[in-house]
Amino acid sequence: MNRSLDADADTSSRQPIARRAAQRWLATGVWGAAGLADFVCVNQALESRSATASTVIAVTLWLAFAIGLVATLVPSPLGLTIIRLLAPLTVVVAVASWVMGADLAASAGALAITVVATLAILGASVGETFVQGSAYGDERRLPLRPPAAFLLPLAIVWVLWTCAVVAAVGMLASGRPLWGFGLAVVAIGSGWLVATRAHRLSRRWLVLVPSGVVIHDAVVLGETLMMSRPTIRNAQLALADTEAADLTGPAAGHAVQLTLSELATVVFAPTRAAPQGNAIHAKSLLIAPTRPGRALAAAADFGYAVG
Repeated sequence: MNRSLDADADTSSRQPIARRAAQRWLATGVWGAAGLADFVCVNQALESRSATASTVIAVTLWLAFAIGLVATLVPSPLGLTIIRLLAPLTVVVAVASWVMGADLAASAGALAITVVATLAILGASVGETFVQGSAYGDERRLPLRPPAAFLLPLAIVWVLWTCAVVAAVGMLASGRPLWGFGLAVVAIGSGWLVATRAHRLSRRWLVLVPSGVVIHDAVVLGETLMMSRPTIRNAQLALADTEAADLTGPAAGHAVQLTLSELATVVFAPTRAAPQGNAIHAKSLLIAPTRPGRALAAAADFGYAVG
């Protein structure tokens, strides 16, 4: 089997503590850099603003920065959801600061830093480290790529939430508390909606343990799928013409195929077409880890046949 699809696939599925720590500090470092860059621009933009505006905006930024910092320091699926919702906001802040009068050079630098920070935080390495933070014992959790159809609605809700946040802060900063608090309620409501949807993506894992394999995916599956070690015949990169049951969503990119020695009952999550969900029996399954090569290497390290 060719593992060149994933340059990061290594020979150990037990993600070393040192590497997990490095990824955690990477997330903390880029979050801190993005926050510092934004603070510089915001301070420039607020020089000619009223004390009320400066206080409201500064308090909002410090609160968001503190929440994101805690999320990076304590890796978990919840922390992953929080930091991935907040990271793109740093880009919005950099652009808004320039519009409000910040220096062009400082704004351009902040924009570059925040874009890099956001891409790093949205990356597979950070996601893998954060979901592993809630693992128990000798357990390896590998995040799954999001279904393509799930991303556009999530992006739309995130944009609406961002607009509500910016509008609420703007109204409060301009001395219009009635409008500001009203929009803050809208921001909280839309924030809850986007957070719950995003958190479902943060809790989609392929789980490897010595006794078997688990697919934990409340987006695609109606029930967690558990398979004991003796039933796992092998794992491999899926071929284009495979007839395996698709549990990816579907998601873009390379899939991993699990072949079983006996039929497994797969219960899919309810949909508009099937409000009660539906169940199938399958002997081969397709899943979409964010890093297929690393997932296969992890399976091999746990003693499962690969290839």
